Amino acid sequence: MSQVARQIVRELHDEPHLEGRRITVQFIKTQIEDRGLSPRTVADRHDIDVADVYRALTYYYDHPEEMQVVEADREAAIEEHEHLTTDPDDVRD
Repeated sequence: MSQVARQIVRELHDEPHLEGRRITVQFIKTQIEDRGLSPRTVADRHDIDVADVYRALTYYYDHPEEMQVVEADREAAIEEHEHLTTDPDDVRD
């Protein structure tokens, strides 16, 4: 596991993420709150310190307006590109 405390930044893309990694604050929040994983499990699976997981969750709740914009932007991107996905039921052999 990483021993370096990572800051939350926006250097790689438009979403806040752990410095030097592509792991977003939104992803960490989803893993814990929507999927029910423990902070330790998320940290172990992504080779980050458990403190980074808590740092991301703190950031999520300290910046509710920003995170609402992030979530809205994600939803808009999904809707915009939905026509590019294939429903498994529509695939024929």
